[in-house]
Amino acid sequence: MISEIELPLFPLNVVLFPGTVLPLHIFESRYRQMIVDCQEEEKPFGVVLAKAGSQLLLEETHPVGTVAEIHNLQELEDGCYNLMGVGTQRFRIQRTHRGRPYLSGVVTLFDDVVEPEDELSTSVQQVRSLFGAYLNMLLDAPDEREVHTNLPEEPEDLSHFIAYFMEVDDTRKQSFLELTSTGQRLQEEINILRREVPFMRQLLFKKPNDDLSMLN
Repeated sequence: MISEIELPLFPLNVVLFPGTVLPLHIFESRYRQMIVDCQEEEKPFGVVLAKAGSQLLLEETHPVGTVAEIHNLQELEDGCYNLMGVGTQRFRIQRTHRGRPYLSGVVTLFDDVVEPEDELSTSVQQVRSLFGAYLNMLLDAPDEREVHTNLPEEPEDLSHFIAYFMEVDDTRKQSFLELTSTGQRLQEEINILRREVPFMRQLLFKKPNDDLSMLN
């Protein structure tokens, strides 16, 4: 039987993934209370993507989010907070309520299904190479080897890391978050990177007169 837990839910216009970090400035009174409650009860909160067009104070959320542990909490003089939310594990929302000033939910935690490592190894090699080149160009890193060294080793962790940092819209990121197959997530990322890397190279390394020649 899958166990259920209750979490405060924080609807945002961002998708948090396990193993990634989200800097947050907490200024609304309802979420300041959420942080106080989390500290008193020694519990994390859940980051969920708010649905487009949601009404303020009555936000609707996507069904899958990520547990965020509170790190580097700093209370400011005006009562606001700065903190780092560290993504740990994904959850599915079973039901929600508004018994407190903020949204809360009963959720079940989940991971990707287990897939044989030998089936993932080729995809891992491909995506590491493509994303290394992608990140190298995005950050203008002087040494691509350093980029590769800092990528997560485990396939699922790697797939989450790449999904978080890729320049795709939140709806696409949410679809990555909801997948339960590491192999499928990696393959979809490879498909995107195969298009993006050559395109970025063309933009970055084209000659200064290329734009003029296109107009003739």
